[in-house]
Amino acid sequence: MAKDTWSASVYNNTAAFVYSQEFTSPVLSLLDAQPGEKILDIGCGSGEVTLRIQQLIGPTGTVVGLDSSQSMVEKSRANGLDRVFVADAQDLRFPPSWPAELQDGYDAVFSNATLHWCKRSPQGVLEAVKRILKPGGRFVVEMGGQMNCVGVRSALYHVLRTRGHDPILLDPWYFPSVDDYKSLLESSGFDVQTISLHPRITPLNGPLIDWLRLFARPYFLKEMTDEEAEEVMAAVQDLCSVDCRDSQGHWSMMYTRLRLVATVPA
Repeated sequence: MAKDTWSASVYNNTAAFVYSQEFTSPVLSLLDAQPGEKILDIGCGSGEVTLRIQQLIGPTGTVVGLDSSQSMVEKSRANGLDRVFVADAQDLRFPPSWPAELQDGYDAVFSNATLHWCKRSPQGVLEAVKRILKPGGRFVVEMGGQMNCVGVRSALYHVLRTRGHDPILLDPWYFPSVDDYKSLLESSGFDVQTISLHPRITPLNGPLIDWLRLFARPYFLKEMTDEEAEEVMAAVQDLCSVDCRDSQGHWSMMYTRLRLVATVPA
């Protein structure tokens, strides 16, 4: 596993909108979780959405969460999630001590705001999901898609290039188009039921630089000193202010979400 760059407390302060009921209701509706189902949540974070799934499936159901961050997993346990573990979704391995019935045979695999971080091996994610779903099982996802963070990402690329850095090598994000991800799903043996892009204006809890410190600093700017990183992020914020800040000083970004349901053939 890579070094844990996440802090659950910082994430909750800066990006709580990610798991807000307003923004997660569409993908939870697609999941259509039923009482008694067994569901895996990939990228459960601090557990808020996973616990909502647990309420939907009731006491006869089973919900399991995984996240690549130990900080997030610890917070999800503190929030009341019982079955949760640290893993890389691109090379998914359950804890060896877990019973066999928790390692496959899932009715659904769910993921919100996670798979765009799986740039190293999107194919590895799909192979793992197909392996653990039962025949007819469904894969329900919302993730960043083509044009996600439009403007902000371009500004990062521009500022980094002016300083002699290659942003393509530093970029941690995988924002596929509908056609690209549909092709990947189908080549992995899934039947795609629905897949579409959804632009969404996303208000930020503070200035853009707070968002950049959380989501860009540990990746795009990881080799920089704190001083240089702050200079880069300030320059990016300045470039984006014309589009992302209103006359009252409120900041927003354009998120474009790729939302899909795919199934394993019965």
